[in-house]
Amino acid sequence: MAETFLYLTLGTNDLARATRFYDAVLAPLGLVRRATKETEVGYGHPDDRRARLWITLPFDGKPATVGNGSMPAFPAPSPEAVRAFHAAALAHGGTDEGEPGLRPYGPSFFAAYVRDPDGNKLSAVHGG
Repeated sequence: MAETFLYLTLGTNDLARATRFYDAVLAPLGLVRRATKETEVGYGHPDDRRARLWITLPFDGKPATVGNGSMPAFPAPSPEAVRAFHAAALAHGGTDEGEPGLRPYGPSFFAAYVRDPDGNKLSAVHGG
């Protein structure tokens, strides 16, 4: 099967803060930190040889900014994992953009929406 994407990056202005946030938020979704570098950290599934999500200081040295309309959505193994994702985000400096619950995108589309401390919007979805 072909890969849907190789990786994606989200910018941060505080890598240490972002690392604490993403370590906590991605754990309920079964994702782990696979790489730690001076200017970036990478996350992926334990069975994947690649880090698919990179949180990085911008290469050009300018401040990181959010993309209006950009939002990675992560698959969650259960509604409980969606709730844990949301709770971890709020406990680690994120903000609420939509509490866990069913959405009108399908009969079992259970999702939560948050922003990380840099303002990047994220979602966790079960049953989409």
